[in-house]
Amino acid sequence: MNSSTEAYSNNDADSYNYQDMVDEFSKGSHTEDTHPEHCREAACIITVILNVIIFLLGITGNGTVIWIAGFKIKKSVNTTWYLSLALSDFLFCSIIPFVIVRTVINNWIFGLYMCKFTSFAMFLNMYSSIFILIVISVDRCVTVKFPVWAQNHRTITKASAVVVLVWLMSALLSIPAFRFREIYNYSSKEICFNNYEHHHTTVVLIRFICGFLIPFLSICICYSILICKLRANQLSKSTKPYKIMTLLITTFFLCWLPYHIVSIIELDKSKHGHNFGKAQLVTATLASSNSFINPFLYAFMAKDLKKKLYSFLSKIESTIDEETRSAFRGTSITNSGDHRLSTAV
Repeated sequence: MNSSTEAYSNNDADSYNYQDMVDEFSKGSHTEDTHPEHCREAACIITVILNVIIFLLGITGNGTVIWIAGFKIKKSVNTTWYLSLALSDFLFCSIIPFVIVRTVINNWIFGLYMCKFTSFAMFLNMYSSIFILIVISVDRCVTVKFPVWAQNHRTITKASAVVVLVWLMSALLSIPAFRFREIYNYSSKEICFNNYEHHHTTVVLIRFICGFLIPFLSICICYSILICKLRANQLSKSTKPYKIMTLLITTFFLCWLPYHIVSIIELDKSKHGHNFGKAQLVTATLASSNSFINPFLYAFMAKDLKKKLYSFLSKIESTIDEETRSAFRGTSITNSGDHRLSTAV
């Protein structure tokens, strides 16, 4: 929840320098039209409704994935990846009620720590999600290119260690979101905002490079290698795991790309007028929607969707379980005569 994501808060906390914000309030530039006592504008009401939907679907869907991947089916490397992804999304969805309350009453009532933590959790989710997608892409690439090595060294223990490393890196990169959040008191209201001082450009560029550009290039490289290998050896018996990963990655980039674009444009706010906050509102809500989409992708990729919509839980379990079995088959050599490999990616 940085400057752009602060659109959740009806966009009254998007100042980046403390003194600039004080000056704006003292000049009366923040009027009742831009900062109403309650959520009355259409954009505000729609944002609240969307956030409620995202919260309900995200908690339910990701909670189901956590239950199935963590407790109901046999643990594997693949379930470790998807469990981490679901935990990340679940954590983010759990902070949405704070944002909803703040938007409705136009006042931050949860104190400084939660002001900082909600921002931290937002970017922890962003970084951990994209890093796990990178890990899954690299894992698939290694499984196809070096199946024998993968069969001998691809273990749950090592996968868990990788997940821990991903979360540590994500936490470190999310520290600015915690460090620069402050509360400003104005007219009996508390405003949770970002006081970036002179670090705004640095923070935004780091987020774009580490949270989007490098991951995008890394995943593209992995997929290029993967596709070339599959076409050369005609390896794929099942395309479902490949489709699932493609959808996960595509939805992540579609949800987050507008947010990063707006964040970069926002570096020079003076050229974009007072309606720029609406772009923040839209891209922030779009970014948050990614947190409830993933578990539904698992379900919708199952076979006979139209006939089995009622069996949501079993389809999620079936998809994740197929991921495990397909990856296991990917480490086996099935045709020793011509040394062709049979795998599913």
